[in-house]
Amino acid sequence: MSSLIANRIYLDHAATTPLRPEARAAMEEGFAIWANPSSPHAEGRKARAALEDARARIKASLGWDGELIFTSGASEALAIAVQRAKTGQERVTRRIVSAVEHDAVFRAAPDAEVLPVTQGAAELSPIDGSVLFAMQHTNSETGTIMYPFVKSEAIEAVRKAGGLVLADCSQSAGKQALPDADMIVISAHKFGGPIGIGALLVKDYAMLEPIGGHERGYRQGTENLPGAMGMAAALEIAGFDQWHTSVEQQLDFKACLYHGGEVFAPGFQCSYIHAVTHPTMSAQALLIRLDAMGFAVSAGSACSSGTLKKSRVLDAFGMDDEAASRTIRVSLGWNTTPEELDRFAEAWASLK
Repeated sequence: MSSLIANRIYLDHAATTPLRPEARAAMEEGFAIWANPSSPHAEGRKARAALEDARARIKASLGWDGELIFTSGASEALAIAVQRAKTGQERVTRRIVSAVEHDAVFRAAPDAEVLPVTQGAAELSPIDGSVLFAMQHTNSETGTIMYPFVKSEAIEAVRKAGGLVLADCSQSAGKQALPDADMIVISAHKFGGPIGIGALLVKDYAMLEPIGGHERGYRQGTENLPGAMGMAAALEIAGFDQWHTSVEQQLDFKACLYHGGEVFAPGFQCSYIHAVTHPTMSAQALLIRLDAMGFAVSAGSACSSGTLKKSRVLDAFGMDDEAASRTIRVSLGWNTTPEELDRFAEAWASLK
């Protein structure tokens, strides 16, 4: 069974990506520092020093000069930001989210105002009063880079009204420069770090309502020191290898589908997440056939792809039902090679 897995090609990195060796080594160091970072004794102070070192390294790797709150992942970070953002002394009174946000945003703010998306451009209605505007930096199902399509005057309108801008950078941190936002969400397991650790970056703690507990009172639960150390190591190496750029230069993904198929590209695309539509075969059949041929892909976000129903994201981007039923997601990662993509192209060409 292990040899079968070893010979497979993993192209579902947008769901989660393999742990980088550097992150694994850092986590092993972290497991040896077993004390609670909040404890006042020598062991606790040693753990605290290691945690703060990881925090500083992550901020340096991202070029972030604000604050960083460790969380259990992107979903928790989004919930903290969406539910506890405040302007002045009060929580925000209006939440605006694009129609293509992750399910975690809609769970955290079920009453949010949902904006339609046209060719990747979020259409903002007139803004007055305290508001939080939340948008993905890079969409997790199509690879569309959303921020170039949000006109600067729209962001300025939010801030002029005393509001805040939240960017979900789960799919872009460690691969692209951070956008200009007041709060940013990142997730370690999307760039080769461990599962179970993420962070909310915030320009100023005053933008959040504290609830007591750890992380200066902004998050409850003991900090995950090994996870934080693994996250820092993964981000540092991600900044050096630039895998997403090298893969793009060596092989144009669209060109690899030389025997049929189409890459759905609503707007400017990143090089590592692609929604690919087959001319005739259903997404369910594609997943089964490709899995049997040794390829791991998905039909959309891992949180919802198990249902194989039409993706609300593809629907929001304007893809018709019939085409959406023939669309899968292929996503590349730090250990993807041009040879693997060549093999995928050959397999794709054989699907009839």
